[in-house]
Amino acid sequence: MRLKLGRPDVNAYADRFDVPPAAEGFGVTFLGTASLLFDDGDTAVMTDGFFSRPPLLRVAIGKLAPDDARINAALTRLGLRHDDGGRRLAAVIPVHTHFDHVLDSAIVALRTGAALTGGPSAAWVGRGAGLADDRIQVVTPREPVAQGPFALTFVESAHCPPDRFPGAVTAPVVPPARAAAYRCGEAWSVFVAHTSGRTALVQGSAGYLPGALDGCRADVVYLGVGQLGAQDEDYIRTYWAQTVRAVGARRVVLIHWDDFFRPLDRPLRALPYAGDDLDRTMRVLVRLAEHDRIALHLPTAWRREDPWAGLG
Repeated sequence: MRLKLGRPDVNAYADRFDVPPAAEGFGVTFLGTASLLFDDGDTAVMTDGFFSRPPLLRVAIGKLAPDDARINAALTRLGLRHDDGGRRLAAVIPVHTHFDHVLDSAIVALRTGAALTGGPSAAWVGRGAGLADDRIQVVTPREPVAQGPFALTFVESAHCPPDRFPGAVTAPVVPPARAAAYRCGEAWSVFVAHTSGRTALVQGSAGYLPGALDGCRADVVYLGVGQLGAQDEDYIRTYWAQTVRAVGARRVVLIHWDDFFRPLDRPLRALPYAGDDLDRTMRVLVRLAEHDRIALHLPTAWRREDPWAGLG
């Protein structure tokens, strides 16, 4: 990818921010990066729960710690503060353990009464943040985990190249800590199923293991596209085939495209061209979606949406 100044203009894709809004009952709320809240009005599960979004300079040369004010504001806005009588959050699910996914996961679990649910690396991050072992749920790949009306299935995956902090987390990460302490750990494709019949795949990173999702099914895919625009077109096409086509999806909602160094109380914008190229990603994915007759969308932050609406 040639170095370009500036960043893509997300307003160029205004017509793609059209996931149907949720009526009463079941909804999915996009919270930036790969953070998603799935809730049926009574019980909810959340991927990542990354709200602190520290600035780039601090990530590059400083140490990171959860931002209590930003976390509390987000949980209050979502109605998930258990001390305020909010909805029950059953699980917080880090899709892997880089800081832009897991930095706040354990704190969100502490504040809401949820279980931190993920791999061994996520468990070590949770312990470092003060979460007791009885609040940590280490999963077994491909074995569904029941959380009320939700069933969560974790399938081993891979991080999109390059993985700047590869390897597992093998000891508690006690914040404040360098970004490099948050190694990738286990990267997951997470299947979320609800007793209503709704099924979704959350692919938090734009990586894949060939054939890993063969035989799996999901009507909706929340497809991570961070760094995808830095890959060649063959990679992008293969990624689509190994995720969206593999599970037979009928609708795709793109996530992990936003600048996660910018606070969530400001309008979302794309990552700069120096780190990714959303324009390039969109050109390729729009063609693939049109060829496969799959609806392709961008989510609107903080809005409860129903990606299953109209799928029949």
